[in-house]
Amino acid sequence: MAVDPERRSEQRREAKEQARRTSERAQRQAERLRQASRAPDQQQEWVRQNNLIYGGLIAVGLVLVQPFLTASSLNRSATVCVLAFSVAIPLLAALVLVSRQEDFRRRTSDSRLVRLSRAVAQLLGFVGVVAGFWHIRWYAGVAVLASGVVAMMVHSAGHFRLEVAAAEESPPSPDGTDGTDGTDG
Repeated sequence: MAVDPERRSEQRREAKEQARRTSERAQRQAERLRQASRAPDQQQEWVRQNNLIYGGLIAVGLVLVQPFLTASSLNRSATVCVLAFSVAIPLLAALVLVSRQEDFRRRTSDSRLVRLSRAVAQLLGFVGVVAGFWHIRWYAGVAVLASGVVAMMVHSAGHFRLEVAAAEESPPSPDGTDGTDGTDG
């Protein structure tokens, strides 16, 4: 069965046009999200969420490590738990202090060291939690690992959808702010 060359050409043009429109829509959406991420309200929310994460990981770490403090020997999962939290807890404590300063200044830090510390501390905190549950029962560790991955996807999807909807409802001003002058009155 032969395909008409004119029809094939028309299909290619339509496909290219559809791809161009999709690309432009994605670029507009990405730019709205970039501008929204610079908004002071969004940065304040990130500081609040980070404080919750840091405090929660510190508390969980202290609870999980406590039984290992008096143990005469540790198996592999207990050792991983203790080592992960021995690095994560001081980093998380420092990040709590940075968050307090960010809250005071009403903006997030743009330091590479702070960003690296956030990633390392949260990763090691998660590793410590998984290893702690693995020590209790291996399948509990697997369950925490799997549910942690799913929880990250749920948070990302929910956050993305909310921010896209907010950006479409009221796009921020071109200077990346929320359109207010920063005063309370």
